[in-house]
Amino acid sequence: MPRENKKADKLNIPYGVYTLLTGALVAPLFSAIWGYSRVTGHYGDHLKERLGFFPQRAIRRLSGSPRIWIHAVSLGEVKVGAALIDALREMIPGCSFLVSTTTPHGRKSARETFGEEIPVVYAPVDFAGSVRKALSTVRPDVMVFLETEIWPSWLFEARRMGIRTVLINGRISPRSIDGYLRLKPFFRDVLKNFDAFSMILADDADRIKAMGAEPHKIEINGNAKYDLLANSADPAMETEIRRIYNLSPSQKVFVAGSTREGEEEMILDAYDRIREKFPDMILIIAPRHVERSREIGSLVKKRGLDYQLRTRFDRKTPRTSSVVIIDTFGELFKVYSAATIVFCGASLVPLGGQNPLEPAVWGKVVFYGPSMEDFLDAKALLEAEKAGVLVSDAKTMAEKVIWFLGHPDDLMAYGQRARKAVLKNQKAAQKHAEVIKRLVVQTR
Repeated sequence: MPRENKKADKLNIPYGVYTLLTGALVAPLFSAIWGYSRVTGHYGDHLKERLGFFPQRAIRRLSGSPRIWIHAVSLGEVKVGAALIDALREMIPGCSFLVSTTTPHGRKSARETFGEEIPVVYAPVDFAGSVRKALSTVRPDVMVFLETEIWPSWLFEARRMGIRTVLINGRISPRSIDGYLRLKPFFRDVLKNFDAFSMILADDADRIKAMGAEPHKIEINGNAKYDLLANSADPAMETEIRRIYNLSPSQKVFVAGSTREGEEEMILDAYDRIREKFPDMILIIAPRHVERSREIGSLVKKRGLDYQLRTRFDRKTPRTSSVVIIDTFGELFKVYSAATIVFCGASLVPLGGQNPLEPAVWGKVVFYGPSMEDFLDAKALLEAEKAGVLVSDAKTMAEKVIWFLGHPDDLMAYGQRARKAVLKNQKAAQKHAEVIKRLVVQTR
C-alpha cells in the first residue's frame, strides 16, 4: 500500500485558497441535496459516494494487488477505461480495479461494461474532506485520471498519501488552453503532483507543458478510445437496427449524430435539397441533448415534414416517417451501422466536434464541419487516408451527399478507407497501460 509523503504536507497557499473556496461551496450545496434526499428518498447513495463514503461491498471486491483506481467521467472515458483494464490484466495478473464516474450515464455504462466484476462508484467531489475519505478507504496504489481530469484536491491529497497519479489518454483542447494559461501559476503547482502524463498527440503534450507540466514526465501514446472500436462493430447490430427502424437493405440513410443547437436547421436545409434528387432518403437526427428532441421536431414540422421520436416505435410499431429523432441514450453507435452517410455534430458550430471514428469503423463516409478541435487526432487519421469529408454549410453538405449517392463506387471506397484508418491505429491502450505499469513497479 502507498506510504505517506511528508513533503506534500508543506504549506501551499494557492491550494489552501482553493480548499477554502470549495469548502464554502460544498457545505451549502450538500446541505440542500441532503434535505431533498431526506424528503424524497432520492440520491441517498449518490450523496454518500460524492462525500467519499463508498459501500463496503464495493471495497470488499478489491481483493487483488496492486489496486488501480480509474476515474472515467462519462461514456467515452468508460470505453477507454475498459481498454486499459484489458491491457493491464495481461501485464499485471492479479491486480484489482475500482472505476469512478461523474455522470449517471457514465455510471450506467460502467456497470453494463464491467458487471459485478469491477466495483463502480460515483467520484467524490473535489473537496479535501471528501477526497481524503475516499482515498483512505480505497487506498489505491495508482490513481488514473482520464483525458482532461485535473482535480487539485485529488492530486494534492493523493500525493500527500504517497499514491501515484497519472493522466492517461491526456488531451488539452485548443479551446481550453487559454483558460488554463490564465491560471498558470496555480495549475503549475497542481500538475507537479502528477507522476506521469501519457498524452494523445504531440499538440496535447505541448499544451500541458505550457501549463507547467514537467517535460520529463510527458509521453505521447495515441488515443485509446479507438482500441475497442473494431471489436465493437458487430454486424448483428446492423441487422437489429434495420429491423427496428424498418429499413430495407438498400435504403439510403443520412445520420446526423450528436448535433447541437444551430446545426439541425442546416441539416434540414441540406435534407430538403437532397430529397429533390433522392426523395426516399431517410434522415435520422441524434441530438447531443435528448431534451431538445421536441424542439427539433418543431423545426421538422415547420418544413412540412413528419417525424417520429425513437421512443414512439419498436418492433411492433414500425417507423413510417422519413425523419427520425433519437430521444434515447446509448443507441447512436448502433444506428451508425445502418447509415449510408454520417455527419458528426458539434462541428458546424464552434463546439469542438464529435468522434468521427465511431461511424468510420462501420465503413461509412464521414462528414464533419470546421470545428473539430476536440478530435483533431481522429480527423487527421481520416484525412491521412483520404476518408474524411469537410463541409462548411448546408449547401456544401447537400452537394457532397448528392455526389456520393450518385457515385456508389466512391461511396464504398471512402467507407473502406475510413474503416482502414481505424484499424491502423490500434494498440494505444497498451502503450498507456505500460505507463501505469511502470508506476505500479515504483510503488513496490
